[in-house]
Amino acid sequence: MWPLLGQRVVSGTISDRFREAGPVTLLGGGPVSQGDLDWALARAPALYAADGGAEHALAANLVPRAVIGDLDSLTGTARARLPGRIIEVAEQETTDFEKCLQRIDAPLVVALGFIGARTDHTLAALAVTLRHGRPVLLLGPNDCGFACPREFGIDLPAGMRVSLFPFAPVTGRSEGLRWPIDGLVLSPLGRLGTSNEATGPVKIALDGGGVAMLLPTSARDAALAALSPTGCRAPRLPF
Repeated sequence: MWPLLGQRVVSGTISDRFREAGPVTLLGGGPVSQGDLDWALARAPALYAADGGAEHALAANLVPRAVIGDLDSLTGTARARLPGRIIEVAEQETTDFEKCLQRIDAPLVVALGFIGARTDHTLAALAVTLRHGRPVLLLGPNDCGFACPREFGIDLPAGMRVSLFPFAPVTGRSEGLRWPIDGLVLSPLGRLGTSNEATGPVKIALDGGGVAMLLPTSARDAALAALSPTGCRAPRLPF
């Protein structure tokens, strides 16, 4: 059920959820190219915005279904153009990105404008995707990123950069990586998995969660297909 238009959420409790049967495009306030926005909307046409991300929508003559956040970045002009579509969440314990993911119930979210500018924002966005229970594809100017499922496969061309960044210690196995992760302990304060390379389709089996996969933006179609509920999930590795 949709919340009443213009309803304000000020307590920080999650009292409203926007339910979507298909994938959603979510706009943040960081860098967003028109090409990336067009790509996302062609695949995830339900548009939402996190706080100042509404400015990107309005600049493209688009009206998001809802604007969610603490509204510290939303201009008065934008507010006036979005009557009845603003959900204010005043608490400061979560980012606007997390506020949105807590309230949008969709099988997959394509999130633009959250990575690629400020490093702290990029790290925070990756951490939020690792906590979120459903697939989220972060799309930036140079990279796309997502929480790597514990059993995961993705169709990549040989030579493509593949980075696995652990937010917690984890072990696992791999196929299709130039430098396999078998027998390694990946850790944010130890061995990282940055700048690996695909030798072809990649399969990953992790013994725990907390790993972000980062790929060039050119891999966005492959990433979306792999993350989709109807996409190509990997079978279990035979070892």
